[in-house]
Amino acid sequence: MHQKGFTLLEVLVAIVVLSIGLLGLAGLMASSVRNNHSAYQRTQAAWLAYDMVDRMRANRAAAVAAANNYNVAIGAASAAAASLALTDVTDWKAALITTLPAGDGSVAVTAATGATIVIVQWNDARGTGGDPLNPLQGNSAQQVRVDTQL
Repeated sequence: MHQKGFTLLEVLVAIVVLSIGLLGLAGLMASSVRNNHSAYQRTQAAWLAYDMVDRMRANRAAAVAAANNYNVAIGAASAAAASLALTDVTDWKAALITTLPAGDGSVAVTAATGATIVIVQWNDARGTGGDPLNPLQGNSAQQVRVDTQL
């Protein structure tokens, strides 16, 4: 009994195994790119939070004033008077919007102690697998919080 085509069958099995391996590698690469982009956004958020802290330290008198010149909530426009504080908050909010998807932030300064809380929030649906059309639903909204003393 003489067998023919057995080598061809071995080649076909090897191609199937190789194809499955390459598909797994492609999935791993896609996951790596997604996680790398998410890490980049977290880095940008931390940089922007410390940017606001540095702005307040440069203008400490206005930052710890009883008028709370730098206080602003997430989703709110700046409520500060026409001053350097208003310029800082307005520029910071603009940087959040242009740097991060659905970027926003808040600043809370306790005038008596100079304690400051800066929060940067953005839509990380691409990295977390959330809903990209509804950035604040589910686990797609990410935050970086910085607590400091001025």
